[in-house]
Amino acid sequence: MVTDDRDAALDHARECLAKLGARVVIEEFLDGPEVSLFCLTDGESVVPLQPAQDFKRVHDGDLGPNTGGMGAYSPLPWAPEGMVEDVVARVVQPVVDVLRHRGTPFVGLVYAGLALTSRGIRVIEFNARFGDPETQVVLARLQTPIAHVLLGASNGTLHDVEDLRWHDGAAVTVVVASENYPGLPLLGGVIGGLDEANAVEDAYVLHAGTAPAHDGAIVSAGGRVLTVVGLGADLAAARVRAYEAVDRIELVGSHHRRDIAAAAARGEIQAP
Repeated sequence: MVTDDRDAALDHARECLAKLGARVVIEEFLDGPEVSLFCLTDGESVVPLQPAQDFKRVHDGDLGPNTGGMGAYSPLPWAPEGMVEDVVARVVQPVVDVLRHRGTPFVGLVYAGLALTSRGIRVIEFNARFGDPETQVVLARLQTPIAHVLLGASNGTLHDVEDLRWHDGAAVTVVVASENYPGLPLLGGVIGGLDEANAVEDAYVLHAGTAPAHDGAIVSAGGRVLTVVGLGADLAAARVRAYEAVDRIELVGSHHRRDIAAAAARGEIQAP
């Protein structure tokens, strides 16, 4: 049960205890938007990338089951000023410091999944990898060669890396998924319109669950088949580019969300 009503939660807990006689786990209700922040570390220094927001539910309006991600956008115009620096100082850097002091330094990519709640920042998860599809929009805006930063993380010289340079504007990515995803996807469908999609100005297609067929055609080979990235002066413009390219792709039974970054582009998201 997910609710912001404390009494309703307690009533549900009592009902579970009465029926099952087992323990009940009560967790904090997270009332704010989620944020993904990637940080590179050499085990001591931390260099954050720009934050992004992804969309986990399969259908528009955040309905339906969870997926690996159906789209993402960056930057976050609604994010509080200084949010990245705050997360690094209060969350990421302390974790990196503790690991080093324990004799188990971590070198690589720290992916912090966060919620910006009315009670402050809450950590939902940590991963030691880039996130998909957030990476597509973050790296689309990064001007500094990522290999330069990765090398600094690997050889312990992140402190010498200059401030990262970022393109102005925004990036939006939309995932094209196979029929029945996130259930057992139908595979082997021929994908058309790839050249036409890549011909859209300020948009490009990245392959995920695809494979070459014997006749040279590209076919679906996974649940999430393609991610289509659109760039623009702002989120609204980037959305136009991304969806113009998506609409040129042909894959029978495929589906995608139509509302990626829509609320943010309209200025409807606010951090508590």
